[in-house]
Amino acid sequence: MKILVAIKRVVDYNVRVQVKPDGSGVATDGVKMSINPFDEIAIEEALRIKEQGKADEVVVVTIGSNDSQQQLRTAMAMGADRAILVESAGPVQPLQAAQVLLKVIEDEQPGLVITGKQAIDDDNNQTPQMLATLWNRPQATFASKVEFVGDNQLQVTREVDAGLETIQVELPAVVSTDLRLNEPRFVKLPDIMKAKKKPLDVKTMGDVLPDAQGVAIEVIQHESPQPRQKGVMVESVDELIEILKDKGLVS
Repeated sequence: MKILVAIKRVVDYNVRVQVKPDGSGVATDGVKMSINPFDEIAIEEALRIKEQGKADEVVVVTIGSNDSQQQLRTAMAMGADRAILVESAGPVQPLQAAQVLLKVIEDEQPGLVITGKQAIDDDNNQTPQMLATLWNRPQATFASKVEFVGDNQLQVTREVDAGLETIQVELPAVVSTDLRLNEPRFVKLPDIMKAKKKPLDVKTMGDVLPDAQGVAIEVIQHESPQPRQKGVMVESVDELIEILKDKGLVS
């Protein structure tokens, strides 16, 4: 079985994000970029499945600029066998990403697709669900535990608002990972050197999705969060209620 893992290049989670002075976007010049943390977990889970003898090949794919090759090489240094880059000059929204991934799936014919549950830059949490719908295959989102049941079924423990939910899905399927699924492995220098020799296929958005439409949502302005205001000490509940009434928060 082949496992396809979709990843995204994002600003490293340790970096304090800054908005450009003109509000046109997030400043990325000189900023450390990394694999989306949820996607790192997806890569790790795919590698563990392969190490269990349940898969023969792990392929990573991303959509983005040519700079995304760095993150693909990191994924291959972790242990992925090869990588695919679909070059896109502009931002890619969830539905468009799902459509591109569907075309890659049609070419690669994987038995399992694993993604992070969301990207930390836009926090949409939409692409895995859209991909499963377009592919017309089962989905298991927010996975905190994945186990094989026979040869063609997965038992997935999901993190939901009420606690944990366990479901079974038939392969092929789409699984999106949550934080508690695993701890991604540390990449060693020899593995980084080996990754440079692994195949990385570069395609353009036009090649993969010739009939791609423009973005459905246009981002007009970015703003930094407002600074947190200083707290106010009150002497009594009555005084608190009066302040809330003045602010129109209670009637």
